[in-house]
Amino acid sequence: MPSRRHQLLAVAIPRLRASSDLDSEPAERARVVAGHESLDGTLPTRAVRGFERRFDVRGEELGGFAAHVVTPRGADPVRTLYYLHGGGFTSGIDAIHVRYATRLARALRARVVLPDYPLAPEHTWRDSHDALVAHAARWADEPGGIVLAGDSAGGGLALAVAESMRGRGHTPATHLVLHAPWVDLTTSTPETAEFAKRDTWLFLGKLHAYAGWWAGTPEDLGRPEVSPGLADLSGLPPALMLYGTRDLLAPGCRLLATRAAEARWDLAWVEEPDLIHVYGILPFLPESRRAFRQVVEFCS
Repeated sequence: MPSRRHQLLAVAIPRLRASSDLDSEPAERARVVAGHESLDGTLPTRAVRGFERRFDVRGEELGGFAAHVVTPRGADPVRTLYYLHGGGFTSGIDAIHVRYATRLARALRARVVLPDYPLAPEHTWRDSHDALVAHAARWADEPGGIVLAGDSAGGGLALAVAESMRGRGHTPATHLVLHAPWVDLTTSTPETAEFAKRDTWLFLGKLHAYAGWWAGTPEDLGRPEVSPGLADLSGLPPALMLYGTRDLLAPGCRLLATRAAEARWDLAWVEEPDLIHVYGILPFLPESRRAFRQVVEFCS
């Protein structure tokens, strides 16, 4: 049974983030584009206590966009956590992403690489995919390799990057960590509409709009770079997927688990009854603390 704190957060997050379905696609597009005008490319660190004292940050150019490389001070990283943030491909890096990634990196004795990839609707997957694959591959060749991770849209993107790394013959990630990944932008699972009734944070109308923007064209929705859960899953790095059932993306996660078994891909998955979207990266929850331990154990 979900904790009392989880239940409170399940109510609070949609209210704090003013979550609602779109009125119309043009109005939502205008709202999202207007929000992008305030993004300045800096790393939001307010959720990490004493960030300036504890971490060094430098930027890397990926050709049209940047990545933040965050290294714990007073530590000698033995590997790299390559973290792709969620946000429906329309929102930038959030302070919660930075908090989770830096906390996990310290537990894994890793540096963090956080790509600030270009967002929809102004951009599609074509504007960043190849650069992300090449960048992740370069870090994978560094000592200790990479743990490739992401949440929601970023979880799907992490899987897509892993598939392209495999296809292009690059050094694979040592581990793949997926928090409620968005892996099927075609919404082919018939249960999705039913799960939408349980989810107070994500909405089906926005899901369709954001998927179309990221794909760029209807023909691209089913491509491996866009819907990696529908692609060839054989030969991928060992992976851990965590998601709850109070989540619009849960049917896609179940589809990925089924297809992974058919492909004999080493995917371990944790389905938590009645937990909300990306519960595993949210702060101050007993459930997220349990998920954190599971991730650290998996990557160790």
